[in-house]
Amino acid sequence: MLNLQTVSTLTLTTPKGFKATGIHVGLKRKRKDLGLLVCEGGASAAAVYTTNQLQAAPILVTKQAIAQSGGRIDAVLVNSGNANACTGELGLTHAYTSQQAIANHLQIKPDHVAIASTGIIGQPLAIDTLVAGVSQLEAGEAEEEADAFAQAILTTDTGTKTAGYQFLINGIEVSICGVAKGSGMIHPNMATMLGFLTTDATVEPAVLQTLLKRSVDRTFNCITVDGDSSTNDMVMVLASGAAQAPTIELGTPEAEQFEQAMTHVCQQLAKRIARDGEGATKLIEVTVKGTDDEKLARKIAKQIVGSSLVKTAIFGEDANWGRIVAAIGSIEEPIDVTNIDIRIGSQTVLRHSMPVLFDETLASSELAADTVSIEVDLNSGLAVGHAFGCDLTYDYIKINASYRT
Repeated sequence: MLNLQTVSTLTLTTPKGFKATGIHVGLKRKRKDLGLLVCEGGASAAAVYTTNQLQAAPILVTKQAIAQSGGRIDAVLVNSGNANACTGELGLTHAYTSQQAIANHLQIKPDHVAIASTGIIGQPLAIDTLVAGVSQLEAGEAEEEADAFAQAILTTDTGTKTAGYQFLINGIEVSICGVAKGSGMIHPNMATMLGFLTTDATVEPAVLQTLLKRSVDRTFNCITVDGDSSTNDMVMVLASGAAQAPTIELGTPEAEQFEQAMTHVCQQLAKRIARDGEGATKLIEVTVKGTDDEKLARKIAKQIVGSSLVKTAIFGEDANWGRIVAAIGSIEEPIDVTNIDIRIGSQTVLRHSMPVLFDETLASSELAADTVSIEVDLNSGLAVGHAFGCDLTYDYIKINASYRT
């Protein structure tokens, strides 16, 4: 097991071989809106995408690039302010134009370029503005450049979201770092949420895809803000191999180390997305244990944290455990409903599916904290699942009622 600790000074360009930048080109009124991530020697690439059937044009183009290149990506271009989703053939043309523009700028093959967009759905991308901005992009290794990329991908986020870890593989230091954006329309199921990871480990694309999918299932797919899956959700990982550590193969201790590190990075980013939910005042962490199926445990945890009634009770600092029970019972899979324990913070409120007297005043004070924990034990197995979300507030309505204005 790795002794993983968050290192705040690590950035997307900490892993060897990567450069980044972000600038303002005019897709948004003021803030940075165009970001570039580069691996000059080329990187193994893997990605997971939204399961929303109306996938945005950049998703389609990136899928094609990774397939055609055999899992090699040299650069990622990301714009914010416009999702380029539900824009028809014109949107697809704009996506290819964006890909070609950065390929020309960096003198690389178009199918070695991944692209991503986030922002308003259904409006044509200002492609001339974007292409003009591409010529201004000059990626660098400095921490400030990595931060500029993190800023350039934001929409309604209140701040950047980054995480990074370093560990040893056969005595060689390996870094894995990530950046994400997301605040509303967050209910990933892949995978407007984007995540990008960089690592200097040596991992072939097929192995990277397997490890990323497993990590995402336990992290990004376990968060929900509002129950809406975006047309643009994507998480991508690039592995440069520049640390020159041994190649990671599935079923080895090194693969287990790497997967654990990746999962921790993803979980940190996922929590930050959940805490930064539009209008949110609290992060809600739900743990479900006592099943014989980890996927079921995760599904129940996400059902709880995604319940509007649970979310509003947490906002109101009301330990209304009946709403939690209702969320559990709404799951489609059969469960033993006669032996459920529930704890809210330090207070046990249900034991063996029967109410327990608890300190309402203490419970309310704990619900006022920045992070609220809910634990459910079904007492039917050893599997454990987690999910993360946030409370539902008046400000969520204000933000989304005027999103386009």
